[in-house]
Amino acid sequence: MTPFPWTDAMRFGLGVLRLPPEQFWRMTPRELAAAWGALMGDRAWPLERRDLDGLMERFPDGR
Repeated sequence: MTPFPWTDAMRFGLGVLRLPPEQFWRMTPRELAAAWGALMGDRAWPLERRDLDGLMERFPDGR
């Protein structure tokens, strides 16, 4: 069994969706997947690094 990709999930939830940490940690993985699907379309496979890089380019943190 593949472990849950927590690093990618946190990058998406906190970085892309800009959720406050307390809201992020209250979400279930299924809710996070639904948010991903609403933004990027449903996927049947895990997020790949190049896709995460693309998201980070489209939605920068605004340093």
